[in-house]
Amino acid sequence: LPNPSTLFALIAALVVLLSWLFNRMGVSIIHPATGQTMHVVSLLNVEGLQRMLLNMVPNFVGFPPLGTVLACLIGIAVAERTGLVTAGLRLIVLTTPRRWLAAIVVLGGILSHSGADVGYVLFIPLGAAMFHAAGRHPLAGLAAAFAGVSGGFSANIVLGTIDALLAGITQASAAVVRPGITVNPAANWYFLIAASVLITVVGTWVTEKIVEPRLGPYTGDAKPEEIKPLDAAEKRGLLWAVLATLGVTALVLWGTLTEGGFLLDPKNPTFLGSYFIRGLIFFIFFYGLVAGLAYGLGARTIRNDNDVIRGMDASVSTMGSYIVMAFFAAQFLAYFNWTNLGTVMAVKGAGVIKDLNLQDSPTLLMVSLVLFTALINLVIGSASAKWTLLAPIFVPMFMLLGYTPELVQGAYRVGDSCTNIITPLNQYFPLILGFAVRYVPKTGIGTMLAMMIPYSIAFLIAWTLMLVAWIALGLPVGPGAGLFLPPQ
Repeated sequence: LPNPSTLFALIAALVVLLSWLFNRMGVSIIHPATGQTMHVVSLLNVEGLQRMLLNMVPNFVGFPPLGTVLACLIGIAVAERTGLVTAGLRLIVLTTPRRWLAAIVVLGGILSHSGADVGYVLFIPLGAAMFHAAGRHPLAGLAAAFAGVSGGFSANIVLGTIDALLAGITQASAAVVRPGITVNPAANWYFLIAASVLITVVGTWVTEKIVEPRLGPYTGDAKPEEIKPLDAAEKRGLLWAVLATLGVTALVLWGTLTEGGFLLDPKNPTFLGSYFIRGLIFFIFFYGLVAGLAYGLGARTIRNDNDVIRGMDASVSTMGSYIVMAFFAAQFLAYFNWTNLGTVMAVKGAGVIKDLNLQDSPTLLMVSLVLFTALINLVIGSASAKWTLLAPIFVPMFMLLGYTPELVQGAYRVGDSCTNIITPLNQYFPLILGFAVRYVPKTGIGTMLAMMIPYSIAFLIAWTLMLVAWIALGLPVGPGAGLFLPPQ
């Protein structure tokens, strides 16, 4: 497949051509919410060309996930660049009893998402080193860490940039059906917390019962690496970071739980309606910034303001490819909305589902979305790229059938995670393969895939069953995010 940026440029051009074709064919629908007839609008004319010329920059600047992702990343970058994330992961691994090693490595991989790509670069080799130091096969540790970092990509206890990114895309897609609707980054939080426990348990079982026994004892020449304990400065930095985080949390609780709290909206004085939930992007940024600054000052990794800004600069510079992709994705999304193709496809898709009498089968619909996403994930690795393509169709379509955009996003995230670890198109796959070759020089793509397939199958089965149970119990997937849309 072409680069994601090229892919979106080609699809945007395809949208223009399809808009002309369907307009000439007279394709239209009756919008179920407004009762108005909507036709496909052609962009392949003078008026359409002028619209594309004048709105290129506004499309880019208004791309929903762009600002939220960069804002979150700037704050989290401080925690990552000062060494807080690294020290925290090392502390978790170093204090783990040997019998819990596999579980902690999987869980540590899940938690590492909060530090952007630090899980791939730092935690996966750390997992291999920890298993090796404990006298266990290092590739088993590498596989467990890889399973947590990549296979459990959408399971986490704390919120991160990916939550903000996907929520922005979901909100833009949902606005087609309900203008003004909001989807906050905590939309799937309850579901993701439960998934963290599930993936940890399943990943541990696969490691100890399938992968490690198949690998057998390690007979390679690599010597165990020494995992150095935290020094006094790092311990002091962690203590300061914990105290700072507790201080911010106490401030948030005071502002949201006390009567007349400064974070409560007088018009809707509830926690779900508070400025904390509505301003969650700011608090993700603020928590990362405060904890990172506290650690850096305590551990002496920050000497002046230049150290902080350089850390922010370095993290944002790694987002260059994402920003380029966002530019082309923004044009595609705008064209898709202007032409009414998304609405037409959603309404006609919903009509087909109703004709088949499947609209009252949320389990079947969501499981189908999980499996479809898992399949697409084998050829398009980027979570944001896939969701930018799929959300404008599936979110409105399922909303027209009565399901919330948060539920649809949650089902998508299950499929998006489970097959990450078995596609060589994963941008980090060559890096993981390089880590494995350090211990077993003959390791190839086939070996890696054979080692990771049990995780992928187990995660897909267990996580899908959890989704089915979640729907059956009618549990909300996040704060204020139920499963079914209330009537307007």
